[in-house]
Formats: sequence, C-alpha cells, structure tokens
Amino acid sequence: MADRARGAPTDVTVSGEDWSGRDVSGQAHTRVAFVDVDMSEVHDEGAVFTECTFRGVRFNASVHANAAFLNCTFSGCDFFDARLTECKLVGSTFARCTFDALRVAGGNWSFVALPSADLRRASFSGVRLREADLTGARLQGATLRDADLSGATLRGAQLARCDLRGSDLSAVEPEHVALRGAIVTYEQALAIAAALGLDIRAE
Repeated sequence: MADRARGAPTDVTVSGEDWSGRDVSGQAHTRVAFVDVDMSEVHDEGAVFTECTFRGVRFNASVHANAAFLNCTFSGCDFFDARLTECKLVGSTFARCTFDALRVAGGNWSFVALPSADLRRASFSGVRLREADLTGARLQGATLRDADLSGATLRGAQLARCDLRGSDLSAVEPEHVALRGAIVTYEQALAIAAALGLDIRAE
C-alpha cells in the first residue's frame, strides 16, 4: 500500500496554481502531478484524469458529475463539501485526506484504497465499492447506503452508528468490525447474525 500511495510516475507537474472556480468540464489529463493546487469550487462535467497524482490539492465545495479519476493517487487532499455524482474512481488511492461533508452519489469506486480514512462525516449512496480497501476506515455515524461492498476489505473498520441500509454486507466479518448501533434492515440483521454462527429459527 505504501508504494501505491506514492503515485505512478508522472510526465507533467502543475504546482501551486489557483484553479478555484474553474470549469474543467471535458478536459483530459494523463500522468499529471497536481501539487498544492487550489481546485475549490471547480465545476467538472465529464473530465477524465488518468494515473494522475494529487498532493495537497483542495477540492473544497467542488462539483464533479460523470467524471473519472482512474488509478489516481490522492495524498493530503481536502474534499470538504465536495460533490461527486456518477463518477468513476476505479483503482484510485487515498492517503491522509480529509472528507468532511463529502457527498458521493452513484458511480464506480471499485478497487479504491481508503485504508484508515476518516469518513465519519461523509455520505455514500448507491456507490459501487467492490473489492475496495476500507481496512480500519472510520465510518462512525456516516452514511453508506445501497452500496455494493462485495469483496471489500473491512477488517478493523469502525461502523458504529453507520447507516448501512441497502448495502451488500456479504464481505463484513462481524467479529472483525465495530457494528454497535449500526443502522441496518431486518434482512441485513439476519445475515449478520448468520455470519456470527447463530442458529436462527422462527420459534
């Protein structure tokens, strides 16, 4: 994981620039390193970033729709109040980022690495998170609804008071995650009980 966090080799570096409020819709960037760039309030409809590295980038209040960040690396970035709708982040890695008030609706986040991420004030709805690495992620009180978590790594994740309704919890090992107070449906509760080895009977 440490190797992934460094990011892929890049061909171009954009450093210290102010992109706040820009419309980057439709742009395409490949193997670019964005360092200490202010992307606050950026509007992004359909931009594609491939194998890019973002270090110390501010995405505060930015809005992204149908955009793609493919196999990108985010290090020390701020996503305060950012909105991502139907975006694709397949294979991307996050390290030491902040996600306060982040809202994610739909999209494909399969194979994303978010180990130990503090997602307590984030909301994910209808997101595909297949085989995502959420090892040790902090999701207390977060929203993670109707998410596809099949094959995800959740060992050590903190899911207390997390709203998990409608999500695929087949990858959850109850003995290795904190679930106290998590919000689930009856069907999910039965699945968790079965995973704990309980013998569930009608009477």
